[in-house]
Amino acid sequence: MKRTLIIAITLGLLVSGFSAQAQQVAKGRIYSDNNGNGRHDRGEQYLEGVAVTNGADIVLTDKKGQYRLPVVGEATIAVIKPAGYRTALDRYNRPQFYYYHKPEGTPERTAYQGIRSTGELPSSIDFGLVPQEEPDTFKALVFGDPQPHFPDHIRYFSKAIVSELEDVQGVSFGISLGDVNDENFTLFNPYLTEIAKIGVPWYNLMGNHDMDYEAQTDEEADDAFETFVGPANYAFNYARTHFLILDDVLYPNPRGGKGYWGGFREDQKRFIENDLQLVDKDKLVVVAFHIPMLDENAIRKEDKQFLFDCLKDFPHVLLLSAHLHRQIQLFHTAEDGWEGPKPLHEFNVGATCGDFYSGYLDADSVPCSLMSDGTPKGYAYLKIDGNTFSIDYKVAGRPADYRMSVNVPRQVVQDRYTPAFITVNFFMGSADDEVLCRIDDGEWKRMKREEVIDPDHNYMVQRWNRDTAPKLARWPATSYPSTHIWRIRVPSSLPLGTHKVEIKVTDMFGQIHTGSAAYEVVKPLRMYP
Repeated sequence: MKRTLIIAITLGLLVSGFSAQAQQVAKGRIYSDNNGNGRHDRGEQYLEGVAVTNGADIVLTDKKGQYRLPVVGEATIAVIKPAGYRTALDRYNRPQFYYYHKPEGTPERTAYQGIRSTGELPSSIDFGLVPQEEPDTFKALVFGDPQPHFPDHIRYFSKAIVSELEDVQGVSFGISLGDVNDENFTLFNPYLTEIAKIGVPWYNLMGNHDMDYEAQTDEEADDAFETFVGPANYAFNYARTHFLILDDVLYPNPRGGKGYWGGFREDQKRFIENDLQLVDKDKLVVVAFHIPMLDENAIRKEDKQFLFDCLKDFPHVLLLSAHLHRQIQLFHTAEDGWEGPKPLHEFNVGATCGDFYSGYLDADSVPCSLMSDGTPKGYAYLKIDGNTFSIDYKVAGRPADYRMSVNVPRQVVQDRYTPAFITVNFFMGSADDEVLCRIDDGEWKRMKREEVIDPDHNYMVQRWNRDTAPKLARWPATSYPSTHIWRIRVPSSLPLGTHKVEIKVTDMFGQIHTGSAAYEVVKPLRMYP
């Protein structure tokens, strides 16, 4: 009750403070749409205590389900979905939790028409919420960078990713972590059409390739994404988890020159701060954005620190990011500006397009797109139980238990030195994992984690570089040191013949994964030093 009162007082100050700037008031009601028909019917109650935002300020509905929000110029009025309810879905399965107020429309562009003038504010902007069961234990799909640039890329995305997820069961919703497009605005709707086939509610966030590069301001840079996909900043609750979805791409670059920089505008910071003030500290908070929280080259230092300061009192937090087209488990500590009681986990998710739809074609004429750290293209499952979580990564087109590559030489010469390694790339790997190896049911030995390039990716790149056959897809990226590789020297002092290699990984969540390979010990053909 005290929190509601504080917000109401703040709102009163905002209303009076903006009176000289043609300030208007957006108002409406939130109701329980029990039959899901999209209108308020007799007997359907209005909902108290539901958060509604104008993109910066947040108010809670009163006992009659009413809210009032200041609007200066344009704004996106959005309900922050409470637990135990869902919003209506459109034909693309996008949750309809918002109303655009753009009285002037968006600027005309060469690449797309934009949003037409929405006219004056409606007398009432109402949202119906449909009751639904939301168990504390649930699962969500997480996509990094679908990023189609050509129509062929939509086919690749459909064949490699969507086809194995159509009408998926046991998933509550999905999230794409930006770059749902690659600067070809004609492909937004084909992307959305493919996503709709998965058959669950789908949330999207904006990446640097989704922006309007004709824009003169960062607000205008959001116009293309808002026109085709939806709001760039919003929040929602599901069971005991709060999701905060953010655009962290600043354009034009605040440092000057071309390009963009990671960070937040001041109105976004107000939204983040106001939103988190309403979240119970016992909840799991999942914050999703595109550009990861790396050094100042990637994201503005003060904006990263602002987000960390807003989150430091929450004991249960997960950050989700994409952008790099690799897969990394980051753990932020005091050295990074994080002041929480334990390291802050950020999962930088691998891309569904892999390495930008590059490399050799598979049997379905889809590029293998092996990412530069050796992670195959795929998608993640976020599994939540109360306020705890675990993560799993599914490689597209491979069995569900394929979670690592095990690379060994085909042959080694008996009792001769070899520089070769048994190399394990555990795609979801982190520094907290234990990776063990044994040969022929022998003793389990601990493998060493090393940031080296993946041998399979390096081999593919070298083949491609030397191959004179026509190139039917994009040139693959240069191999990049992986954060999830473990190695141990291949033993050669074994009997002649084939030897089985077994791998056992215990990951950061206590889950056990296994892999295997084999190599042959052969006689030397001649003596040599």
